[in-house]
Amino acid sequence: MKKALLLLSLASAPVLAGEGKWTPQQVLELNPTELKKQGLQVPPQRLWDPQRGTGLLAGTVNVGGCSGAFISGTGLVITNHHCAFPIIQEHSTPERDLITQGFLATSRAEELPGKGARIQVPRAFTDVTARMLAAVPAGADDLARFQALEREEKTLIAECEKRPATRCILARFEGGLRYTLIDSVELTDSRLVYAPPRGVGEYGGETDNWTWPRHTGDFAILRAYTAPDGSAAAFNPRNVPYKAEFFFPLATEGVKPDDFVMVLGYPGITYRALLADEMAERLTRVYPRLIDLYGEVIRILEEEGTKDPAGKIALASNLKSLHNRYKNAGGQIAGITRGHLVDKQRATEEAVVAWARTRPAYAGALQAREALLSQGEQRARTFEREQLLDAMGLVSKGTAVSTRLTRSAVERAKPDLERQPEFMERELPRQRDWLEREQKNFFAPADKRVLLMLVRRAQALGPDSRIAAIDRAFGPTFSEKETAAQVESLYAGSKVFDLTERMKMAGETEAQLRARKDPLLDLGFDLSVELTALRTERERQQGAGSRLRPEWRRAFLAHAGKPVAPDANGSLRVSFAKVKGYAPRDGVLYTPQTTLAGLVEKNTGKVPFDVPEKVLRAAEARRHGPWKDARLGDVPVDFLSDADTTGGNSGSPTVNGKGQLVGVNFDRVWENVANDFGYNPDVARNVSVDVRYVLWLLDQVEDADALLRELGVRKGPAAQERR
Repeated sequence: MKKALLLLSLASAPVLAGEGKWTPQQVLELNPTELKKQGLQVPPQRLWDPQRGTGLLAGTVNVGGCSGAFISGTGLVITNHHCAFPIIQEHSTPERDLITQGFLATSRAEELPGKGARIQVPRAFTDVTARMLAAVPAGADDLARFQALEREEKTLIAECEKRPATRCILARFEGGLRYTLIDSVELTDSRLVYAPPRGVGEYGGETDNWTWPRHTGDFAILRAYTAPDGSAAAFNPRNVPYKAEFFFPLATEGVKPDDFVMVLGYPGITYRALLADEMAERLTRVYPRLIDLYGEVIRILEEEGTKDPAGKIALASNLKSLHNRYKNAGGQIAGITRGHLVDKQRATEEAVVAWARTRPAYAGALQAREALLSQGEQRARTFEREQLLDAMGLVSKGTAVSTRLTRSAVERAKPDLERQPEFMERELPRQRDWLEREQKNFFAPADKRVLLMLVRRAQALGPDSRIAAIDRAFGPTFSEKETAAQVESLYAGSKVFDLTERMKMAGETEAQLRARKDPLLDLGFDLSVELTALRTERERQQGAGSRLRPEWRRAFLAHAGKPVAPDANGSLRVSFAKVKGYAPRDGVLYTPQTTLAGLVEKNTGKVPFDVPEKVLRAAEARRHGPWKDARLGDVPVDFLSDADTTGGNSGSPTVNGKGQLVGVNFDRVWENVANDFGYNPDVARNVSVDVRYVLWLLDQVEDADALLRELGVRKGPAAQERR
């Protein structure tokens, strides 16, 4: 029966659903008749009103780099468990381990605030292309071009953010062919309402990550708050729930194979506009180096975490992120290779070149392509050194925090519009939040070993690739014993990881920081010089890219002769899809839904397949309540669709044609990891938690009656019960 349903789903693939992360404005350019035929039951204008610059799509919010969605008019937001993890970790201790046990607030007073947690609600999208391009002086070289564009971007954002509680960003499309200013309301008081136990939210762990079938309940529920007058405000017990104009009611009937769905969210970045040689660079150099570096960091953190329960909690968030990036890099290599994506891109590219050669208007595009190829050759010569410098600002807390402090002090001495964007006044509250939050992620034994590893790698670089700051601090050659002693001395003599002192440092001048004679700060100052030089070179390259890439893409788009969804860039998008399974390899067919029975079948009683006892009891007793799917004869857990998603789509609402929430996106399948480089309809599948599994957990496991009433799936007053 399941096999027949899968074949039906595969055979009835529609034309429109699938490829394309469409902007809100592009939705209105698509054929409304075709959208209706696919399953959209609301007018496209309800999704997005160009006059107001808002619509149902604005019920999708940005949750700290993830996506999320309002699911009630009282500020409830659903996102992924792994997106809410920083708040869960923040309130966890060995004595009250919310990571393992989960959390349910039985009243609003019990909801847990997240330090630095922010929710952005889109408000307006404005095309500013003409203004951006006019800001570049005639005859500007590439560095001057970048600086002029960056300054104009800062000016636009500053003007936009004069409104209170406003967060604005500038989104670039097609490398700078078009620029859009995005205006959002920023809510700075968000609180944890519900997080399932880790055995639900991370069921399957890294074993199941990027795979199918999945049985993971990767969701959590937050609530956004405002001041009593409705304005955004920092945490205050007197704050009230945010009144969401647009939200997605829960579709208690769920989905079935071949149903139309939409995935809405803020996909981070894709690479489909790269040249074939640029894709090959990522395949042969970037991803293999990431696997090598992250693999060693993961091993260090896991070894140290097993030695101390508090250390295990401190390292949990970083390990989760590193594991995801590590496995993603492997999937990119496998997917690009298996799908022959470089060869396909090269063939497409050559077709555009041949077409452009017969059209004098596109001669500039051919020249731009050659210049972009030359840039790639230059990057290859400095790659190893640059990768290590980047890592020192990421994987070692010692160097990441010290360089952040020192660079901030140097930048704050400049006029605001002349600073690096991350150190402008608008960013300083986030910087302070990050500096405070990183204390929770710091575990000294692990961090010392990570820095020791980075030093070893740096001292193995060739004579033309040295990192001078590392040579000055540790000498030009590596000795395990001597360098380890130097690292110990560095941390022992520093107050960077004394939280009180670090927060003082965050407001000190360069002279005051240097006067401390703190060894980690001194290393931070030294590294900052090289990071700043690297940044300047990358700015020059970006300036060249903003000049060259649009020329090439203009020809590419003209050759396509049809609407092309631009690469993801962190802005709001929608992908139209169908619920469907797939065939990952010869002789294998995957159905598009999983159930509680499959979850129980996987249970071993050991991590990562350790079903929490209360969940296991309810499942084995077949306490399905009203959440059973009659066709499946069980409660559905996860489902597949062929939506076009990527990183940043974590937490994206998956909604039906009526605009009702049917699931929460949280992953892609292994065969689809390289979707960032090209969409393959045969294997392009994203994974969502079925809303009925969410409701089953709240109902049959947690007995969260008041929350279910507030969500509108159980009758009775809700607001009074959750005060």
